Parts: sequence; structure tokens; C-alpha cells
Amino acid sequence: MNYVVDFFEGSKEQSDLLGGKGANLAEMTKLKLPVPTGFTITTEACLDYLKKKENMTNELNTEIQQHIHSMEERTNKKFGSAENPLLVSVRSGSKFSMPGMMDTILNLGLNDKTIHGLIKKTGDARFAYDCYRRLLQMFGDVVCGIDKDRFENQLNFYKTKKQYQSDTDMQAQDWQEIVAIYKDIFIEVTHQPFPQDPNEQLVLAVEAVFRSWNNRRAITYRRLHDISDSLGTAVNIQAMVFGNFGSESGTGVAFTRNPATGEKGIFGEFLLNAQGEDVVAGIRTPQPISKLELLMPEVYQEFLRLSHLLEYHYKDMQDIEFTIENRKLYLLQTRNGKRTAKSAFKVCIQLVEEGIISKQEAIQRISPTMITQLLHPVFEPDHLKHAEVFAKGLPASPGAACGTIYFTAERAKQASEKGEKVILIRQETSPEDIEGMVVSEAIVTSRGGMTSHAAVVARGMGVCCVAGCEEIYVDEFLEQATVGEVVLRQGDTISVDGTTGTIYRGSIPYVEGDEWQLLETITKWAKEEANIDVKANAETPTDIKTALKLGAEGIGLARTEHMFFGEKRLFEMRKMILAEETAALMDPLNKLKEFQKEDFHTMFTLLNGKACTIRLLDPPLHEFLPQTEVEINHLAKATQRTPAEIEHRMKELHEQNPMLGHRGCRLAVTTPQIYEMQVAAIIESAIEVAQKEQGITITPEIMIPLIGSQEEMQWLRERLNQTIQKIFTEKNQVISYKIGTMLEIPRACLTAEKIAEVADFFSFGTNDLTQLTYGFSRDDSGKFIGAYQNKKLLKADPFQHIDEEGVGALMKIAVDKIRAYDSSIKIGVCGEVGGDPQSIRFLKKIGVDYISCSPYRVPAAILTIAQEK
Repeated sequence: MNYVVDFFEGSKEQSDLLGGKGANLAEMTKLKLPVPTGFTITTEACLDYLKKKENMTNELNTEIQQHIHSMEERTNKKFGSAENPLLVSVRSGSKFSMPGMMDTILNLGLNDKTIHGLIKKTGDARFAYDCYRRLLQMFGDVVCGIDKDRFENQLNFYKTKKQYQSDTDMQAQDWQEIVAIYKDIFIEVTHQPFPQDPNEQLVLAVEAVFRSWNNRRAITYRRLHDISDSLGTAVNIQAMVFGNFGSESGTGVAFTRNPATGEKGIFGEFLLNAQGEDVVAGIRTPQPISKLELLMPEVYQEFLRLSHLLEYHYKDMQDIEFTIENRKLYLLQTRNGKRTAKSAFKVCIQLVEEGIISKQEAIQRISPTMITQLLHPVFEPDHLKHAEVFAKGLPASPGAACGTIYFTAERAKQASEKGEKVILIRQETSPEDIEGMVVSEAIVTSRGGMTSHAAVVARGMGVCCVAGCEEIYVDEFLEQATVGEVVLRQGDTISVDGTTGTIYRGSIPYVEGDEWQLLETITKWAKEEANIDVKANAETPTDIKTALKLGAEGIGLARTEHMFFGEKRLFEMRKMILAEETAALMDPLNKLKEFQKEDFHTMFTLLNGKACTIRLLDPPLHEFLPQTEVEINHLAKATQRTPAEIEHRMKELHEQNPMLGHRGCRLAVTTPQIYEMQVAAIIESAIEVAQKEQGITITPEIMIPLIGSQEEMQWLRERLNQTIQKIFTEKNQVISYKIGTMLEIPRACLTAEKIAEVADFFSFGTNDLTQLTYGFSRDDSGKFIGAYQNKKLLKADPFQHIDEEGVGALMKIAVDKIRAYDSSIKIGVCGEVGGDPQSIRFLKKIGVDYISCSPYRVPAAILTIAQEK
């Protein structure tokens, strides 16, 4: 088996084998773009190495050496030559982009002999020793596990002693001394000298990059972005080109559109006299790429031409890494650029309008998580007028956040675990900070630019970020940040505006952002492709309006129990519960009916004829009773009872397991007047709204919860039909209505064809169905679900994702039985999983007609359905 592929042999379709970077390098080579020559060691080689847990095989080493010889022929240089040395970079490259999570080594092949060949060929000792010290630092960090701060601290100490302001002040002699110091660090830490054999360097470097697939930060990133651990990483070996070769050389990163806003046009940064890692590491704050047009206009124009070519070729916004060596442009990488949700939406819409992609392709490029990130919060303008600005930086990732500040990832993580909202402040972030970045409300760095590690990772996570706040001095040892005389310490509160790059002292209220137009466009396109309706779980006017604005086709679950809270309503509810005879029951029920009619009237008016499924009272009655002694005394006085009488009634209602007790349809079996009151309120409201709003057809869908048998359903349906027919007679008007049930008891799923004889529609209540199938209390499962997942006893929380083997099997049985009886009966889902993309794919497969979820999950649900067409 061949484990190594030359760039000119591969293609962009081979990302599984070559990784995303290798596949794109191969594609650019095919397009005859200025790509330094090289080859890719495949992901299969990585997986084989990790599986065997031993040194690289002789066969792989031989294959690598053969490709090194081919590179030597193409470059007219010799690997390890003291006269004309070939130097290479060693870079990771998995199928999916994982910026900064794995490892890179530059300038590999330098040693105490080849350094003289590099000096001779370039005539620049300063440049050569700068390259050597970079190799020592990267190799020490990646291969030998030497803390890179040991190198940085020595360099900073040296520059301070010499009174140098930056690395560019260093001369050849300075870098030569640093090289000697770095080599001493190797001996001090590893008790071994830095390896002088270039082939040994290469083998060790490739093995280290293989191992980096399983480093902690890479594993964390994969879990965060749902990337499989089984993919492995490729390794790209590429001839070095040098951006640190003086003032007419440089390196940079650029996007073909703005990754934060989606605005069309080149957006990026570069550094003169630098290598690629300098830009992404944030060690120096780079210049905007527009300045390159002034410094090297011909290079800038060539870069524009190649950027447009790549965007059109890949039909997506590109993230391009480039190096300029003595005014010659080289492309080191291109990939589909990571972007904010706003940018993702805007770019997709632009590409459709420009005729580059279709609406269907645009839909496939938007992920459900992007929708949740789209409506970023913003600070309330009135409060901003009086806010104290602490510092300003680059607006690296939009949004607004408040929290307490911490200066290390570990501290941030610990504080988050205690429930704090945290903001991570660092000089610059590195991949090791990923666990602290994940839990942060916002990230602030004093160094780095718009393409630094902090910026790229934050945008990918949808986390607010401000980078390059150079006026902030971060002292991580003292755990404080200062701007002039102003000092912020660990635990202080700040507010971060990632949209403007401004940081404020203290806490500022914020409101949700408003990118409705972008969302409406994509949702409209998705609806054209979707073949399952998406409704919302909502009963308040605010939630209903939001749901409709976000694309809901109606209400799939209105929970009437939510309508009985509020001082006046709760009092009447408690009076009804305390009633011991029918006469005493009717007065509070009549008052509750008026409250219910008011709610239903509003719902039907807002929905303007759209579907509305109303679930009758579901929870046990004890949930409405007072909990404290003060509340008991107040209720006793208001109802002219004694506290002892109230407590006696509460004891009568007490249940050992109320979620499996007297609730749902069982309440109506013992006290049918409750459901009769609710149904009367629904039908009367529907008639009144239809009369008032001419042209609106209202067909209420009345849903009975917790049905377990045909007999229950039939008995209750007959009672409710009698109530409805009586209203039709009194009002002298007839409207259409449906009576259905929730499928939330395993027995109901197994006998669904019998219940279908007396039900007009069904809706799965997956919360209770999961609870009853597993025997897990959904209210208490949080205490142990995490342990089950950690011990791999559960793949996922079944209350968040449908358990397809158990709960899902019951659902499929029910659907098949109902369809066999009557294929026209509507079947929906209204549990929490109705908004979960993973569950939606399963629901679509078993053939449900609609799903219902919380209002803000509606667009993501529509998108998921459209993508699974």
C-alpha cells in the first residue's frame, strides 16, 4: 500500500485520504498555481501508526525518502546538503479544518552544517539563524515536549537586555546567540542534544504530527465540532519558502470575503519579514492586507487574481495562507474559510445571487448551529452612553457578553464549572487554551489580529472575541490586566463588544441581535425544499409571534397548564382543587373558562387560520398548590378555610410518584368537568374569532395527554363531543374540529391502530415516552446521565436525542400501525427532540407529518428537513 502521494498526483476530492490541506494543495498544483512542491503522507499512515503504537515502519520511511529525492530533483536542492540545503515544513492536515489544534514544524533540515549552506546561498546570516532558532523552538515544543515558554522567556530576556523593541531589531549575531541558548535548553530538558541528522528530524517530526491527532486540545476541538476520532491526520511535507527573508518578504492570511460580516472583498492581514506562524500565533500584530497594495502593488494584484480564481473554483469563500519571498508570491494553503453565522448566511445569499451556487446548495452549507448563533446579542444603546470604556481592539468575532475575568484557561474552566459566566483574557491564546475558550462568554487578547488563533476559534464557536488590544498589559502571574493606571483583577466584571472591538468596565445589559432578513431568506429557500411541516410549542402571545416570524406553520403544542399561573388564575385553580362537591367546583371552573377563552381568542387571532393544537391539562394537581406556610395561610384566609383543612387536602392529593399518577387524561376520568370546561373555552373562542375575523377558517385540534388505551380515548372523546355539540346548538353554528392524543405511553404505541379508530391525529410526546421506556425520571436523570455517558453506557442523553433502538423502535411501531389503519391520519412530534437535528433525521425516516419545537428552534428544524430531502 502506498502511504505517500505527491501534490501533483492528488485532487480536492481526496480529503479523506489526503486531509483537507493536502487535497487542496494537490488541487492548486493541478491548477498550476504558485505552490511550493511537496507531498502528503496519508491519513491511513497516521491511523496505522497510532494503531501499532510503535515507531514509523521502515516501509513508510523508505517511501518518504523516495519522495524527498523527487523534491530534490524538482528544486535543485539537497536535503541535508551543506552547500545548497533543501528545507521543508511539516504540517498536519485532517479532513476537516481544525485551526491550531495540531502541530507544525518549519525550516526542518537545518543543522550546524546546513546553516552555512543557507547563509552561502542567501548571503544573509541574520535570516539563516532566525530560521534555525524557529526550528529549534518548534521542534522542541512539538517533538520533545519542551514548554515553548522556556524558549520565549529566554528570547524576551535577551531582547530586554539588549533594549530591543521587537524581533526585527535582532541581528545575525543575536540570533546566533539565541540558537546556542536554545540548544542548551534541549540538553537541559531532554538530556539529549538537538538531532543534527535531517532524516532523523523528519522521522521524529512526522511521528509527532501523527501523535498530535490525539493531543488534548485536538480531542476537545473534535468533540466541540462533532468530528470523528477515527479520521486521523495527514502530514504535508513541503519545500520551504521564506517570508522572513527581509523587508521585501512576508507572510499573511486572507479571506476572499469578510469572515465576520460576509462583506464581499479581500479581508486579511500580513506581516513583513515574518514566517506564517507569526501571523496565526498573534505574537506580532499584523497590518491589513490593503497596505500590501501600497508596498508591493504587483504582488497584491496577483494575489487578488488568484483569490478570485480559487473562490470561483471552490464556489465558496476561501481562507488563503500565502508567503512572499523577495516579491514572489506563493500559496501555502486554501480552504473554505471559517466564518461567523452572519457571514455564512450573507455569503451563501451572495453566491446564489451571483449565480455561483444554487439555493439548494446554499441550504446545505448552513448548519443548524449557525442559526442559533445568528441572532447575536447586542448591548442596549442607552446603557452604552454611560459605560466606561476600558480598552479597544480588533472586532474579531461579533456579539456582546458580560462576565468575570480570568487569565488562564484552567481558572476560566474552574469558574465556569461553578456556574460563573466567565471572560478569558490572555496576551494571546494558543491551542492549549481550548478548554477555557469553550466555556467563555467572550475572549480578549492583547496581541494578535483578525486571523489569530483566538479570532479563528472564537468565530467558529460563535463566541464574542476582541483581539489585538495592544494597550492592555496582561500579567498572567499577578492575574491582572492594566491600561495605564487602570487595573482589572481576576474576578472583576467587564463587558465585551465583539462587533465594535470595545471593552467596558462593569456589566452592561444586552438584547438579542436582529438579523431577521438574512434568516428569512434562507428559511424561505429551505421551506421550498422541506416536505415536513414545522410548528412551534407556544402559548404566550410573545412566543407565538416569534414562532410565526421564524417560519412556523402554526402551533403544534399549546400547553394549557401554563395558562393557569398568575395570581388571579392560580387562586381560582386552587379553589377548584379544594372543592369537595360538584357545586363548589363549578364556580372556579366558570371563572377559569373565561381566562382560557381570553387566551384562546388571542391565539386564534394571532395564528390567522394556521394550525393550532391545544393540549388539555396534563400535570398533577399538586403542582398548583401552595408550597410554603405563608402561602397556605393566605389561601386558607381567602377561601375561608383553616390552614389545617388546606394541609389535609394537600395530603389527600399527595402521591408517591406523581409523574406516573393522577395526571393527564386520568384527571378527566375522575373529574371530567375540567376537560369539558377547557373544550368549551376552545370551541367558543374559535366560533367568536371566526365570526369577528371574516375569511378565517379555524379548526382547533384538541389533544388529550397520557392516553394508554382505546377505552380511555373513546370514553373521553364521547364526553367532549357531547360538550361541543351542545355549544353548536347554543351558538347555532358549527365549525370543524379534531380530537387527538399524545403518544407518550409505551402501551399506546403498541396498540396505536386501536386508538386510531377514535383519534383524529397523534403527536408523540417524547419526553414522557423516553421517561417511561427507560424508567428514567427526566427531572432527576441529570444526576446520573453524565456518568452513564462518561462510562459509555449511553451514547447520548436520550432526552436530547431520540434513542432510536428503544424509544425510536416504539415510535416506528406506532407509525406503522396507524398508517396501516388509515394513512391519512396526521402524526407529529412535540417533545424536546422535535428541534434536535439528529432526531429530526430519524423522525423523517419513520414518516411523521410534522414536528413541533420551541420557537427559536423552528428555523434550524426547517433547515434540517430541507437538507435531508
